[in-house]
Amino acid sequence: MTSQPAILILAGGASSRMRGADKLLERVDGEVLLQRITRAAVATGARVIVALPPDSPARRAVLTRLAPAVLEMAVLEVAVLEVADASSGMSASIRAGVRAAQGSPGLMIVPADMPELDTDDLGRLIAAFDRQPTRIWRATAADGRQGHPVIFPADLFAALAALQGDAGARHMLLAHADRLSPLALPENHAVTDLDTPEAWAEWRARNPGR
Repeated sequence: MTSQPAILILAGGASSRMRGADKLLERVDGEVLLQRITRAAVATGARVIVALPPDSPARRAVLTRLAPAVLEMAVLEVAVLEVADASSGMSASIRAGVRAAQGSPGLMIVPADMPELDTDDLGRLIAAFDRQPTRIWRATAADGRQGHPVIFPADLFAALAALQGDAGARHMLLAHADRLSPLALPENHAVTDLDTPEAWAEWRARNPGR
């Protein structure tokens, strides 16, 4: 059993609010967003799982371009999962990720559409989990607003594998609130997700050069 939690990158959404564009193919710091978050996860040394929808050649091509140089940093190669029922909601990707993460002491769930997350952020969560691996670790903004990623211990894998719909693991965070530990990440790293062209334009206006 590896000592680190596996990292599940949720990239199975349809970007339906982008009006024909794919938010995961937007560029951040000169790099395609999906490639950027996957590279950041790989650099932690953790096992990395990416959940994709069916028939997503552009997203798959982005991940293919990571090899071989970036993948050499990882203990294990990136596992790319095609989730046949991804359109039924986020829970489908979580269920697939949990199956792939068996044997890991925990699972970090990372939405792929968060352009401010970086390796240091993911590493801080992993370090916190290593200190207290029975806790659920949830990232927050610097001001305490709840966000992502979230790490669930392995004893909750069965419950994660039973999730349904598009609410993800939200009700599990409520049901196990007594086990929840917040971890503040810098500024708005844990709460910035961009779902519309307008949100992307506003973010870029606030972050020139990115």
